[in-house]
Amino acid sequence: MENKTLGPDILLLEGLKVTPQSSIPAFILFLLIYIFVMVSNIGLMTMITLERSLHQPMFLLFCNMGANDVLGATTIMPPVLSSVFTPTSERYIHYSSCVLQAFFGHLHASVVHTVLMIMAFDRYVAICNPLRYPTIMTNRMVVKLSASAWAVALVMVLVLVSLSVRLSRCRRVIFNPFCDNASLFKLSCESVLINNIYGLAYTVVLLGSSLGCITLTYLRIAMVCLINRSKKSNSRALQTCGTHLVLYIIMFVAGGVNIILHRFPELSDQRKLFSIMFHVVPPAMNAIIYGLQIKTVRQKIFIMFTKNMVADMK
Repeated sequence: MENKTLGPDILLLEGLKVTPQSSIPAFILFLLIYIFVMVSNIGLMTMITLERSLHQPMFLLFCNMGANDVLGATTIMPPVLSSVFTPTSERYIHYSSCVLQAFFGHLHASVVHTVLMIMAFDRYVAICNPLRYPTIMTNRMVVKLSASAWAVALVMVLVLVSLSVRLSRCRRVIFNPFCDNASLFKLSCESVLINNIYGLAYTVVLLGSSLGCITLTYLRIAMVCLINRSKKSNSRALQTCGTHLVLYIIMFVAGGVNIILHRFPELSDQRKLFSIMFHVVPPAMNAIIYGLQIKTVRQKIFIMFTKNMVADMK
């Protein structure tokens, strides 16, 4: 009877299965993670923007990653937080909101790969062609590369979601903690062959290009480090490239675990949790890795805290 009073564009979002006893701890945990992601990434971007000495290609690329992390966390976490205290039978979402959430969620995941490829290229030029680095990686070039990274991801995701939106709907339940492309086309009873083909091509192109680019780039960097006998230069190269690789591995493992869990329906609750973690754990780790392991940024943070402590003592 209740379903008859709902409009055709109102969907039921299954969300996380949280018991009344664990709802408050779950809400606090997710809220703390979300606050940390927002504060750390916005703080890092603000510091890079205000500090002229940090207006360098590598740090400007960090701003791209930080902005994307804020986008991803904001797309996923507020709806998840609002659903923790909502009964499962009342977790409604409008179809248009579901489409927007799916679009921005996939955009976040795609931009991660495209920006990481630019960062790999930046490290390749800096280490393999250090003399030409200032002329190649100018701020204008970084802006062009960043715009290209976002534009490519935007077009690919727009096509991906549009193929699902074109389908008619015969179902109204989203078996996920948030909306994604698979949730959208599973609402239809029509053939989704085109969706599956494009979705597979989208995944292969995105993952294949990022994995191939980063693998080839770092193999080349490793060869240069082996040839170069300067311990200082090799140490700096390993430091900057190591943070990049750690970030990529965290992101790749989080996404891989989520994809693998899709193959095991009996682990649906674990898959839901990992799908949320994919959008918040790598963004949280990004700020830690770049903010604390990059010497220049670490020094700026130390100076800022020192100034605040001196001011408080006065």
